[in-house]
Amino acid sequence: MDHRTRVEICLSHEEPDRVPFDCWMADEVYDRLLSEWNLPDRNALLEKLDVDFRYLQGPSYAGQKMKTHPDGTVEDLWGVRRRIMHIERERNGHKYQWTYKHVAVSPLEHMETVQEIEKYPGWPTADLWDYSDFEAQCDAVRGKYVVVNAGDRLDRTAQFKPMMYIRGMEQAYVDLGLNPAIAECIIEHIRNYFLAYNERVFAAANGKIDIFMMGDDFGTQQNTMMDVEMWRRFFKPGFRAYIEQAHKYGMKVMHHTCGCVVDLIPEFIECGLDILQSVQPRAARMDLGKLKAEYGKYLAFQGGMDIQWTLPNGRPEDVRAMVKEQFDKGKPGGAYIACTAHNIQPDTPTENIAALFDAYQEYGKY
Repeated sequence: MDHRTRVEICLSHEEPDRVPFDCWMADEVYDRLLSEWNLPDRNALLEKLDVDFRYLQGPSYAGQKMKTHPDGTVEDLWGVRRRIMHIERERNGHKYQWTYKHVAVSPLEHMETVQEIEKYPGWPTADLWDYSDFEAQCDAVRGKYVVVNAGDRLDRTAQFKPMMYIRGMEQAYVDLGLNPAIAECIIEHIRNYFLAYNERVFAAANGKIDIFMMGDDFGTQQNTMMDVEMWRRFFKPGFRAYIEQAHKYGMKVMHHTCGCVVDLIPEFIECGLDILQSVQPRAARMDLGKLKAEYGKYLAFQGGMDIQWTLPNGRPEDVRAMVKEQFDKGKPGGAYIACTAHNIQPDTPTENIAALFDAYQEYGKY
C-alpha cells in the first residue's frame, strides 16, 4: 500500500496495512543521523525510516532582513527578540550539545492600554511572504507522500503562543484574567494575520495540501493552561475559524498541543478538528487507550511516544515495549498515526531512535 492511500484509510477511521508513521526530530538529530548513517539528505533519511508524511517549508519570507541587535538578540517579524542559548548535557557517558532560541524581549510587554496595542507598528501582514513557489513544493512530494503544511516559528498558525511571545508569558496570563479588552485586541490581531496569511498559502497550493497543522500549547503536565470557559471566550472563535478555512480548501486539520488537554477535547471536536497531536503520554489523563475509547469516533490521534523519559533515558528494549503498548491502544479501528509526542531531542541515543522505527515496523502491521 502506498503512503497516501495508507493515511487516507487511517483518517477514514479504518485499518490500513500498517499504522502510518510520522517523524519529528530536532535539527541536530537529523544532522547526526545523516552523518552516522551516511545519508545524503533528510528525504533519504525519511525514506529509510519509511515515513509517510512530508512537511513543507512553506512560502519564503520576503520582508526586511531580521534585525540583529547589539546584544546579539535577533528580532522576528512580530518584533519579538530571541537569544541563542547553548545546552550541554551528558547521558550514559555521551556528551550532547545543541541550541535553542530563547525569548528575550516581548515588544508589547509594558503597554497598558488597548490604544497602545492598536498603534503598535510591528503587526505583520500577509504581504511579507513570497507564495510563488509553494505549489511547486507541493508537487515535489505529493505524488508519493502526504503533504503537511505546518510552518515554523514565524508562521505556525496559533493564537496563545504568539500572544505570549509578543506580550510576555506572565503578562499574557494577567491579561486573560484582568485585562480582557487588551487580550481580545492582541488575539484579534494575531487571528486576522493568520487568516489572511493562510488564505494566501492555501490558494497558492492549488488544492495540493493534504493536512494543515496548527500548533498552540493549551496544556501543562497536570491540566489545561486555563479553564474551559476562558478558552471558549478567548480562543475558541479563532480555533474554529482556522479549521473552517482549511476545510473550505479540502484539507484535514491537525492541531499540536503539549500537555493535558482532556477537558478541551470536546471543544476541539465541536470546532471540527480532525487530528489531535501530541497525546503526551506522561501528561495527566492523556492515556491513548482512554482517549481512543471516548473520542475515537470523532478524532484521529497522532503522537503518543514518550520523549520525556523513555527515548532519552531508556534502553532499546524499553523503547520497543513502549511502542507495543501504545500500538495495542491506538491501532484498533485505525485513526492513529505513530509519532513522538514532540521533537526527538539531541540527547536521545541513536540506538533508541533506531529501535523506535524498527518497532514501528514490527508492531504496526494490521
